[in-house]
Parts: sequence; structure tokens; C-alpha cells
Amino acid sequence: MSKIGKKPIHIPSGVTVTVSGTLATVKGSKGTLTRTIPADIAVSVEGDTVVVSPARENPSRAERAQWGLWRALVNNMIIGVSTGWTESLEFQGVGYKANLKGRDLELSLGYSHTIMVPAPEGITFVTDKTSIRVEGIDKELVGHVASKIRTYRQPEPYKGSGIRYADEVIKKKAGKKAATAA
Repeated sequence: MSKIGKKPIHIPSGVTVTVSGTLATVKGSKGTLTRTIPADIAVSVEGDTVVVSPARENPSRAERAQWGLWRALVNNMIIGVSTGWTESLEFQGVGYKANLKGRDLELSLGYSHTIMVPAPEGITFVTDKTSIRVEGIDKELVGHVASKIRTYRQPEPYKGSGIRYADEVIKKKAGKKAATAA
């Protein structure tokens, strides 16, 4: 039995969940998300809750493994259309800047050129003096775009300059001075 899969998902007010065949559609104030559910997972709407379960009476190991995953994915869809998802990035370094050019993000990260990050459909960028916020209703897409931005200048371990997640802790290494002193 899946600990996560057994939990029913509460549907907040203003959100509608419809399941037709293998297609699950979630509509809310922020937008609409659809996802194709595999045939070995059953999703049913009962009042103001969504119940995810294996389609067969005695599920195989692989079906049980998918059970909790699909419950989490449907839950993320419901949270996304009701409140949305946000990923915060911070950058530190001399001359590092982030500007909005329309919907796209322009990054100056110490290279000889600027980096343009196009905003995919459903993603918005919010910039501050030293931070970037990636916002959207699809958790998977928000996380993917944030990780792609982070790869343009990953934090280095000596000074800590680069782009990192807001809650990420960078372990700093001792430089050459500490090595020669020993």
C-alpha cells in the first residue's frame, strides 16, 4: 500500500476536476492543466475530494510504485491552478544583473555577452535587485525553467558567486591562504 497514494486530495473552492477516460483536467482561477493518466491508475472525483487508486484489485509492484506518484502529480495540478508555484533564485557577483525584456529574461552574468531566457507559455519572471522569481501553474515547468537559469552560472565554492536557489546553502571552501598556513 502506498502511504501517499491512499490519502484523498481535497479540492478547494473555485477548482473543478474532471476525469474523462484517461484525461484529467483541472480548472481554477489561475488557469487549466490537463494530464493523461496511465491505464493502470484510476482517478475518481467524489464530492470535494479526488481519490487516486490502482485500476486492478491486486496491483503489481510497478502499479503500486506509480500510485503515489500520480496522486502527487494530481495534487500538484490542483495546487497550481488555485495558488500557483514559485521558485526563487538569488544571484551574487560583481556586475551580475537580471532585466525583463518584455516577457523574456536578460541575464548579465560576467560573460562578454548577455543571455536571453525566453519565457515559455505559462511562465512569468519577476526580477529584483539580487533575485529572480519564476512563477507559473505547472510545478514541473517552473522547476525546469529555474534549474535551466541556474545552469548559466552555478555558484562557485570559493566566493559563492553565481546563481543559486533562495534556500540553497553553498559550502564554501578554504582558499590558498588556509592551505599554506597549515
